[in-house]
Amino acid sequence: MRAIDDIEQVRGRYSVYLQVEKGLSSNTAASYGDDVDKLVNYMADAGKPVERASIDDLETFIATLHDLGISPRSTARIISGIKSFYKFLRIEGYIDQDPTQLLASPKMGRHLPEVLTVDEIDRMIACIDMSAPQGQRNRAIIETMYGCGLRVSELVGLKISNIYAHEGYIIVEGKGSKQRIVPIDDIALKQIDLYMKNTRSNQVVKRGDDDILFLNRRGGHMSRVMVFYIIKELCELAGIRKKVSPHTLRHSFATHLLEGGANLRAIQQMLGHESITTTEIYVHIDRSHLRQEIMQHHPRNRQQR
Repeated sequence: MRAIDDIEQVRGRYSVYLQVEKGLSSNTAASYGDDVDKLVNYMADAGKPVERASIDDLETFIATLHDLGISPRSTARIISGIKSFYKFLRIEGYIDQDPTQLLASPKMGRHLPEVLTVDEIDRMIACIDMSAPQGQRNRAIIETMYGCGLRVSELVGLKISNIYAHEGYIIVEGKGSKQRIVPIDDIALKQIDLYMKNTRSNQVVKRGDDDILFLNRRGGHMSRVMVFYIIKELCELAGIRKKVSPHTLRHSFATHLLEGGANLRAIQQMLGHESITTTEIYVHIDRSHLRQEIMQHHPRNRQQR
């Protein structure tokens, strides 16, 4: 058993192993490599080299994927890549025992959490009637939910005073009134700005809702049910037959970021899985790094390149 001195070099040899000895295509080998990178980064954050991972470490890693809303199908694919990597490490003499031997794949039941593809989300957005009175609002809603991974309760409670457009962040109030900073992309900010100028500015706002961003037609606080119906109608117009709810956009956000190579802990922070109070938020989060993660790996941003 020997330590890995250069993980990139080992990754390169692993890619060759997959293509030459296993006969996998370059695309499949690259996907397996991406899965390994997820684990390597996760273990690095935990202060432990990947060759020293135990079954407990791996099960915690898989549990983290589940907590992020990653579907069993995607998780099973990641586990397959990890198992292949540890088999390679054993062949190369980096480990004596394969910790993945007892690592079980999730069961593929009928009731898998749905995840929309990037194409399906684009189709939903394309079906928004921008000539309708609330068209711009609905466009801003979809872009914000998907671009930031918000819960529907966080979306309808989003305050204008908590949008920091110049810095590229919003402050979100999550479960238990806990607050966190979430990066927001330029596409969502542009749609919010258009909504504020062209729709919201023309509404008579109900007392007490002056600072609420998204309003219903009567100028009051939107309900979660209303957002559900907006998304349901767009899916029907786009010909999407999946069982979709507002939470589906949150699952899709996490899945697409993970598949794009974003750091697991950064995704956790953006989803609010680690409680951060207002006073702690500037101390414990490297905001520039967090924003870089979402800007680099979110598909809505990659489309602009």
